[in-house]
Formats: sequence, structure tokens, C-alpha cells
Amino acid sequence: MTNIFDLHIEDEILPLFDFTYNLYSGQAVRDILTEPPGSKSAIMFRQHVLKGFIGNREILNEYSYSRFNLSDVYNFFETFSAGSFLGLHLRRKLMFSEKERHQKRGKLIMLILLFNKLHSTYLSKINTNLFPGEYAAELGLINGFFVDFNPEYYESIFRKKKFRVRHIVELMKIITEKVTNGQAASFWKRWYLFEAYLSISDGIIRHGFIFPSFEDKNFAIEGLYHPLVKNPVRNDLIASRNVILLTGPNMSGKSTLLKAVSLCVYLGHMGLAVPASKATMPFFNTISVAINLTDSIVSGYSHFMSEIITLKNVLTEALESEKCFAVFDELFRGTNLEDALEISTATIRGLVKFPGSLFIISTHLHQMKDMEEIKKGLVATYFIECKLNDNTPAFTYKLKDGWSDLKLGRILFEKEGLNKMLE
Repeated sequence: MTNIFDLHIEDEILPLFDFTYNLYSGQAVRDILTEPPGSKSAIMFRQHVLKGFIGNREILNEYSYSRFNLSDVYNFFETFSAGSFLGLHLRRKLMFSEKERHQKRGKLIMLILLFNKLHSTYLSKINTNLFPGEYAAELGLINGFFVDFNPEYYESIFRKKKFRVRHIVELMKIITEKVTNGQAASFWKRWYLFEAYLSISDGIIRHGFIFPSFEDKNFAIEGLYHPLVKNPVRNDLIASRNVILLTGPNMSGKSTLLKAVSLCVYLGHMGLAVPASKATMPFFNTISVAINLTDSIVSGYSHFMSEIITLKNVLTEALESEKCFAVFDELFRGTNLEDALEISTATIRGLVKFPGSLFIISTHLHQMKDMEEIKKGLVATYFIECKLNDNTPAFTYKLKDGWSDLKLGRILFEKEGLNKMLE
């Protein structure tokens, strides 16, 4: 189970990584951000690939081409069908049809110029030793596809104005063969993935993200922040226990912090770099983020029932010996105070029994600090600092050890003059 709707990956996070030139490469970026690799080894493989692109940054820094040219070349390939090459018939058709000859000539010149640029300027210069062997082989296949068209040779013919019908026939034969044996389809798939990796590595560099390391019993993120917050306050979060309670008054930044932590875990498990200065985490089989739960008219679920179902799904995974990462923002705020306190206490006592998982819960239930589990240190507590200066809140957004009992509701109510207005 991966429940990350509340992180708004496609709407908010995808633009941080998508700098592609076409829809197909953009879709490949989207797939990388939304389809989990599924294992720790697959995560490390993707990290290695992205590090390879970052290591080749000097070569790929000026990577560009006309997106219209690529679209035309792709569409030109789409006009070919398997086994459709008829050399003699094609030669005659080109000889007697000036329109056909000029049309094919223009498309092929565009193809050769594009392939020669991509090959000679970028692919042939990449240091494949920086990539894992399996992906280095993929790069070799991409490069080989370009080389098979002998683009340098044909470009020299264009420049000398000696491009003849026989050259058109030769190139169209190559295209037909590659369409027939499936090499063309494989090339485009590899090429769009190449561009997706390049785009994501560009985003990592632009935003200064770092790659996390994975250790079974260590969760620590330093310099944590949410990348969409302007001038963010960076925080450190070290999980000394498998259950963390987060407190702090309204508007102190609890939800933003929970999103930032969850985003680091999620991106890390996608094999991507994360918004932090250093990060270490276990491999979690499931990720669940419940921050903006609301009533659902379609399903008929109330806010409280949505919380119950989300918790049940997480527990079901945990009971099956899965390592779970779960975040709950203001758990059980959809019910009355008495019920919320009782079932929140029962929930926390139960979650402590899953040491391989990590649960982070924000709460306004200040009475919970009297729980034995908290007093005995079985549950870690953090709060986001807020100071009062002349009865005016001053939000620092700094995460600190301990518990906050600060309540701003009454203060803000009075500060806005509502008491006088209601009198």
C-alpha cells in the first residue's frame, strides 16, 4: 500500500523534476515519480543511474534540440510498417515524383541532422563507467541506433549537396528494417527514459537535493524542508522510537513538517534525491500519508470514518510483518474530545508494538502527555516552537524535543476583537 495522495506528487512535485522536451519523456518522468521500484536494490540502481547523469553534467549541461524536429522524426517513423520496404518500387516512385522525393528528402535530412547532433555532441561523449553496467548497456544500444544510420557520413553528403535518390532509398531501408525487427520501438522507449533521467537529475541539481542512504534501524533526516516553501526553516528529525508524537499550536507548521518528512521518505523510496542536507532511513514496504482527510460525499464516509479506514489499512500491513511508514495529522479530530483521547491512547499503545515501522502523529490532545508510554520514553515527543511576545504569537517553525502545551485559539480570538464584537 502506498497512500500518498496528500503529497500532491503530480500537481506540486512533478514540476520540480520535469524539464523535458516532449510529452513522451514527460510521461516517463511521471512514471518514475509515481511507480515505486519495489525493492531496496531497485532503489539503489535508480540512484546509481541518476548519479551517473549528474556525473556527466558537464557534457549534458547544454543538452537541447528542437522539439518540433523530434516530433516530426518520430511521426515519420510511425509512417513505416513492418516489412514494407520495396526498393525498386520506391526508387521508381522517387524518380518520377518530385513531390514525393522532396518530402522524403526533407524528413531524412531532419532525421540525420538530429541523430548526428545527439550522437556526436552528447551520447558518444558520455562516461558510461559512471553508470551501473545494466544501464550502461542501454546507453550503448541508444548510441548504436544512431550509429547505424551513419549520420556523420550522410550529413557530409547534405553539406556537399550530393544527396541523391539512392541515399534516400538506403536510409528508408534502414528505417524499415528497424521498425520490422522492433529496434525502433525499443529505441524510442529507451530514449524517452534517457530524457526522463536527465530531466530528473537536472531537477536534483537545481534544487540541491541529496540522495538518502538506507539502513535497517536508522531514521535520521538533517536539514529537512519542504521544497515549495519560500525561505524554509530547516529542521532535523531523528527517530529514536518507532512512534513520534508532534505537538504545537495551530499555524506553527506541523502539517508542513509532516509533508516534508513524508516527501523525503517517498522520494527516497522512488530512488530520487530528497530535500534535506543528509538523510538515512530504513526501506519501508508501505507508505501512508494522512494529512488532508475530508468527508467523502461519493463514498459516504465521514472524516472520522476515513481516519478509521486509513488506520486499519496501515495496521493490516503492519500485522503482515511489513515495515510501514505512516503519518497521521491530528488523528481522530473527526470525533469528540473524549472519544478521540480514548482511542488515540489505545492506538499509540498498539503502534509501539510494531518496532520495524515508523509512525508520526500530530495531536492537540494535551492530556496524552500523561500516558505511561510517554513517561517511560517508549514514545518520542517533538514540538514546533512558537513564542509569545506581548501576547502576540511569533512562529519560529523550529522542531524541538519535548511537548508544547501552548494554545493560541483563545489568544487569537481575543486579539481579533471577537469578544467585544460578540458582547
